[in-house]
Amino acid sequence: QVQLVESGGGLVQAGGSLRLSCSASGRTFSTYNIAWFRQDPGKEREFVAAIMWTGGRRDYADSVKGRFTISRDNAKKTVYLQMNSLKPEDTAVYYCAANRAWGNAQYNYWGQGTQVTVSS
Repeated sequence: QVQLVESGGGLVQAGGSLRLSCSASGRTFSTYNIAWFRQDPGKEREFVAAIMWTGGRRDYADSVKGRFTISRDNAKKTVYLQMNSLKPEDTAVYYCAANRAWGNAQYNYWGQGTQVTVSS
């Protein structure tokens, strides 16, 4: 089992950057794939990026490719989402989630979310 806590959200102007962190507790963090999702009120939850438990594979939504980078430090039990060239449409609550089956859309564990607001 793993518990996830997101941090690093905030208010930023368009074109700016933020780095989100997903910190985990639990001895088996390094065996979990981690993904970032986001959800704006009134909209469906959207996949943003994912990283395999080894760090060897990464996947991105088309809307963030070239602007966002996902990485992980298993020693620190943390996954990062570096967000550059932010746009107002990136505004949402960002959640990290964990599973053990790469490519499976079902995630077993979720954090509480962190708000990202991009002003124009």
